[in-house]
Amino acid sequence: MPEQETFTALVTAEQRGGYTVLLDGRDLPAVIAGKLGGEAASRLDYPVVGDEVSVSLHDGGAKAVVHGVAARRTLLLRKGLGKDGDAQPLAANIDKVFLVMGLDGNYNIPRLERMLVAAWDSGALPVVALTKKDLCPEAELADRLAAVTLAAPGARVLCLSSISGEGVPEVEAELAGGIRCCFVGSSGAGKSTLLNRLAGREAALTGPVREDDARGRHTTTGRQLYQLPCGGQVIDTPGIREFGVAYSGEGLQNSFPDVSELAAGCRFTNCSHTGEPGCAVAAAVASGALTEERLENYYKLRRETERQAQRTDLKKRLEAKRRLRSFGRMVRDIGETKRRLRGGGDDPAK
Repeated sequence: MPEQETFTALVTAEQRGGYTVLLDGRDLPAVIAGKLGGEAASRLDYPVVGDEVSVSLHDGGAKAVVHGVAARRTLLLRKGLGKDGDAQPLAANIDKVFLVMGLDGNYNIPRLERMLVAAWDSGALPVVALTKKDLCPEAELADRLAAVTLAAPGARVLCLSSISGEGVPEVEAELAGGIRCCFVGSSGAGKSTLLNRLAGREAALTGPVREDDARGRHTTTGRQLYQLPCGGQVIDTPGIREFGVAYSGEGLQNSFPDVSELAAGCRFTNCSHTGEPGCAVAAAVASGALTEERLENYYKLRRETERQAQRTDLKKRLEAKRRLRSFGRMVRDIGETKRRLRGGGDDPAK
């Protein structure tokens, strides 16, 4: 049987039940090959928007089947839904992660800090985009900007209004030169409104937010890559109300370098920062150099990532045991079959 001809395509959309890929300037509906799905060990083995994939064409070139996923430069992950949710990929091969947060009731520093951990771990560069500047009282703006700057060390912080256009050119400058980014934020953060402003058209649906808590409806239901007039690309994602950290490599330390630097100054190397003498972290909290809220969120995220790592390790051990037992049964079955074929059975006298 002749080998199927395959082509390299870009995954530009992911909806329930299928994908869209870009091949030679054409958008084609696509599904994954049965072999790819059967060999997938987890959700990470499936395509995600931003992936380069190998595809074959069918129905006269009108449809594509995905046979493989190329190695990824970067990958943004979040913990899946449920207590034991596996890592869920959000976007691949991105250069920057825009953490979008509104300056209205959507403003939430702890949520920003946990998104920042995932952004650093992705391998891409995080950028904080504070939207709805026009809705933030002037008296609160400086304090909120200072709090965000403290919570996001090493990340550029942009303040803008998608309605008036103030600050939008700075976002376009971040995307110049064909930069590919991903928008991440909760419902009502203003991701779709910002995307439409950048695109110069109604590229994504927008919806109203509730006045009491500034939460919005999930107007974005899938993941979609958009080409912008400025030359950049944006992968828009559905609003996320709870952002679980899937794992943490260097992300936690990159997000909380102040805590790590303070801990290095403690008298004891194994200091738990809960009352030991000579604790530099406790001294910083007492002096006001480090807020109790930031320290508590650091501990919360560290506990969360440690528990997630333990669950992942446990799953791997259980799966290895399951495979070993399965292999043992197979060996025994083969042995029994050979004995029966030889006519030996279980009776040594035969």
